[in-house]
Amino acid sequence: MIRLKDINKTYHNGAPLHVLKGINLHVGKGEFVSIMGASGSGKSTLLNILGILDNYDSGEYYLNGTLIRNLSETKAAEYRNRMIGFIFQSFNLISFKNAMENVALPLYYQGIGRKKRNLLALEYLDKLGLKEWAHHMPNELSGGQKQRVAIARALISKPQIILADEPTGALDSKTSVEVMNILKELHDNEGLTIVVVTHESGVANQTNKIIHIKDGIIERIEDNADHRASIFGRDGYMK
Repeated sequence: MIRLKDINKTYHNGAPLHVLKGINLHVGKGEFVSIMGASGSGKSTLLNILGILDNYDSGEYYLNGTLIRNLSETKAAEYRNRMIGFIFQSFNLISFKNAMENVALPLYYQGIGRKKRNLLALEYLDKLGLKEWAHHMPNELSGGQKQRVAIARALISKPQIILADEPTGALDSKTSVEVMNILKELHDNEGLTIVVVTHESGVANQTNKIIHIKDGIIERIEDNADHRASIFGRDGYMK
């Protein structure tokens, strides 16, 4: 589904900053993975490249077998709208649109009529337990409700990949667990490919594979079964 070969990225704001240094990565269809690293490690830049929000300098990025390189903004937007759903730490809801209108927005860009897109938005809000909040504005919602609206918006265009950038970063611990449970259910029930960027080990440990990135290099890739075993032991008891 996602294949990166020797991806490099340098920013030239003043002194050159080499952010990604030869990234090689494969994420198969239906995988649930996390990218984990400290602030400044390159994880958000990597996610932006995966989401076709930023270009890379050299290497190759294949998305579902298609080489993604130097696309026009129109073509990039087409791939994003068709293939990728985004979930952000800050929710990125439009403040003057209610929950239903926010969820329906991707369908507006696909040229779907208002009546149909609003009906679909209500359906997705219902799936996430928010149907009765459909006509509430973002400032009337809790952090957890805003993130569920954002998840509904990410799902409505039926993407093949969900990219989540610190999806629990603005939430309390209880709500963070609820959001991660939603993502796990989507992976288990819908077979979606999900990539979560996080600096929280508690979030990463809920994914099936953890990609550790440091100073623009993939340090190691950890199978979560092995990771859990290192904490709890093969017999399931904490060491």
